[in-house]
Amino acid sequence: MKLKQYLSTVQWFMFLVANSIAIPVVVGTLFHLPVDDIASLIQRTCLVVGLSSFLQGWLGHRLPIADGPAGSWVSVFVVLADLASRQGQSVQETLQLLSGAVLLAGVLLAVLGLCKAIHRLAFLFTPLVTGTFLLMLALQLCGVFMKGMFGLTGGAAEPDYAVTALAMGIFLLVLVLSLLAKGWVKQYAVLIGLLAGWLLYEVLGMRPGGIASATGGAWLQPPDVFAWGLPLVNVSIVITVVLFTFLLISNTVAAISAVEDATGASPDGRSQRLNRAGIMGGVSHMLASVFSTIGVVPLPVSAGFIRMTEQRSVRPFLAAGLLFTAVSFLPAAVHGLALLPGPIASAALLTTFVQMIGIAMRSITSVPLDERRMSILGISLACGMGLMALPGVAIQGLPVPLQYILGNGLLFGTMTVIVLERVWKPRSIRL
Repeated sequence: MKLKQYLSTVQWFMFLVANSIAIPVVVGTLFHLPVDDIASLIQRTCLVVGLSSFLQGWLGHRLPIADGPAGSWVSVFVVLADLASRQGQSVQETLQLLSGAVLLAGVLLAVLGLCKAIHRLAFLFTPLVTGTFLLMLALQLCGVFMKGMFGLTGGAAEPDYAVTALAMGIFLLVLVLSLLAKGWVKQYAVLIGLLAGWLLYEVLGMRPGGIASATGGAWLQPPDVFAWGLPLVNVSIVITVVLFTFLLISNTVAAISAVEDATGASPDGRSQRLNRAGIMGGVSHMLASVFSTIGVVPLPVSAGFIRMTEQRSVRPFLAAGLLFTAVSFLPAAVHGLALLPGPIASAALLTTFVQMIGIAMRSITSVPLDERRMSILGISLACGMGLMALPGVAIQGLPVPLQYILGNGLLFGTMTVIVLERVWKPRSIRL
């Protein structure tokens, strides 16, 4: 393998790291898990992300699309955590229900893929639907990563402005390198930004006190199986997961469409690609349930990363997935990766959403925006983004299934645009 391929593998590896570390910490904090349990959750997440990315790139969609913990699943975790605290339910039982939800979603995805049904549902995901989903996802995650740059994650009450200034500088550095630089500097802009930011963060002594050193114990340790206990399922979870599966399919369609566009891959084999991706997506969700992690999905932001870095080859991506899987068996290495400063990772990832928003806008405008399509776009964005800004207390009095749906603005906004596209026919509008 040439030096360029090695560097590409390292950059994909760092991209997987940056997308995999934050959400386990958020979930662990949400459920008040001990530090050791959060470290174990990060280790298990690394395993599932690495395996899932490799399996999708090898047997699934066969495109360089990084898998990562699904932000859309976090809202389900948030609602269940809130319900558990109000109903006096144990954390253990709540986590088992979440594990059951992930397992059930995996089974549904795999069955749909095996029955070759996913590509038959592709007609629902028009350019307007795909573009609206990508735009809502980008806007939602831009807020998350901006909070990350200010250090307002993991329960932090106030930002550290010195760290924020460094993060802003890294954000601008990666943007400038990706837009103005040429050759290998442009291709490895994200990697350069991550490493430079991490180095400055340590050299300038910005790391807060109280951070544990490398974990002791065995240097080689496989991730725990069923760390949260055996999965549980109830009626409310079943109803929610059936609807949530449509969001997972929408995510897969959007990711594949965006990366096909970014890599120049032919869309001729999209039907087979979607069905294979559904099967492997089901497998990855089952793995997430077995290893007690949040569900992982193909990340549409991979398209922004590819456009920014021009990393279109699948081979370095597959090598990065295998490397990430191997690292998950080394607790000390996982702990070291977990020390990647959150504000720096957020700054580097935020730059990829610049491209992702552009991809969303191209999808939306690929068909002329008449009054009907503009109205559907506006209604869906207003509903989806509005619910994202709604405080959790506003939906506490509703039935549990409704809390799951209305507590996830991305799910509600996506279902809205799909339904309006089907129900509101073009002929009903006379210009």
